[in-house]
Amino acid sequence: MTEIRKVTTSEQLKKFITFPHHLYKGNPYWCPPIIMDEKNTLSPEKNHAFEYCRAEYWLAYKDGKLVGRVAGIINTKANKRWGEELVRFGWIDFIDDAEVSQKLIDTVSEWGRAQGMKGIQGPLGFTDMDNEGMMVEGFDQHCTISSIYNHPYYVDHMVRMGFVKGADWLQFEFKIPPVLPEKVERTAKIVEEKYHLRVLKVKRRKDLIPYARKMFSMLNHAFDELYGFAAIGEKQMDAYVQQYFGFIRPEFVVFVVDPKDDVVGFGVTLPSVTAALQRSNGKIFPFGWFHLLKAVYRNDIIDMYLVGVHPEYHGKGAAALVWRDMHRAYLKYGIKTAYSNPQLEDNSKALLIWKDFHPRQIIRRRCWIRHF
Repeated sequence: MTEIRKVTTSEQLKKFITFPHHLYKGNPYWCPPIIMDEKNTLSPEKNHAFEYCRAEYWLAYKDGKLVGRVAGIINTKANKRWGEELVRFGWIDFIDDAEVSQKLIDTVSEWGRAQGMKGIQGPLGFTDMDNEGMMVEGFDQHCTISSIYNHPYYVDHMVRMGFVKGADWLQFEFKIPPVLPEKVERTAKIVEEKYHLRVLKVKRRKDLIPYARKMFSMLNHAFDELYGFAAIGEKQMDAYVQQYFGFIRPEFVVFVVDPKDDVVGFGVTLPSVTAALQRSNGKIFPFGWFHLLKAVYRNDIIDMYLVGVHPEYHGKGAAALVWRDMHRAYLKYGIKTAYSNPQLEDNSKALLIWKDFHPRQIIRRRCWIRHF
C-alpha cells in the first residue's frame, strides 16, 4: 500500500530533490537539475514567488521504499490573471505503479480543494521561469537544464486519471547554416534603420546586468498572453538575473535596444551543459564547476533559454536582429546545432521566429488539466 508523507524537514526535502537521480539513473536523455538551484526554488526563504504562492511537497513510499514525489502549488497571481481557481502540481515523478501516481495526484487535489480550488493542472512551477510541461513525444531526445524529462509511461497514467490537454509546448532542433538567410540579413538592416534600434555590444558579463533587469521587465509584456503566465515581481527579477546571468557567456546573449536604451528584443543562449550536469549529477561542488566551465567553453551545441520580442515590435522584423547577431556568434565559436526552449504550439508569433532556419520538431510537452 502506498503511503504519502508530507515534506517537513530538510532531510525530507533533500530526498524530494534527489529522488529523480535514482529514478533516471543511467538514462542518457535526462538532464539533472542543479541541486542548489532546486533547493533555492523550493525554499520559501529563497524564492520570492512565495509572496503570492502557497506550496506543499509530498513523498510517496511503498513497502518502505521511496517511489514518488509531487509538489502542490497555488499561484494566486496567476489564478487572478486568468480568472481561475486551480491548484498546480509540479516536480512530479513516480515509478510505473498506478496506485502511486493516483495517490500523489489525489493528495494535491485534496489539498487544493481544501483551499477552494476547482481544478488541478500541471506540471507547472511557481512561475514561467520554472520548468514546465510533461513530455508526451520525444523521449529519445536530450533534455536541457531548462526542461523536464519524464518516462513515457507518465502519459498513460495521466490519461487514466482523467486528465486532458490544457496546452502543448514544442521544442525544435536547428542546424546552424554556414550563411545567414538573405531574407533575415536584409530584414535586420531595414529594421535597424527604420526604428533606430541597435544590438548591445559588451564583452564583460557585468555590463549585461543592467540590461538583464530591463529584459525581465519587458518579458512581462511579451509573455502576458501566454498560457498560465503571471507577471514576475521586482524581487524575483533580481533573483533571476543572478541565476541566469551567473555563468552565461556575453558572446551568446543578444539584447536589442531602442533609442531610449530599453530592451525590445532578446536572445539568451548558452552552450549546452546537459552532459556536464550528467557527469556531476547536478552538483556544483567539489568538481561540478570544472565540468560546467568546460561545457560552456568547449561545445558545439547551444541551448536557447529565452528568446522574445516586445509586443510593440511584433511583425516588424525585430526578431531578425536577434537572429542575425546570434548567428554571427554561433559561426565565430563553432556552434553547429541549437535547441529551442519550449514554445506554445499556438504561439504563432514565437514559432515564426524559427521558420527561416528550417527547424525540426523534436519534443512535445503538455500541461494537463482536470476539474473537480
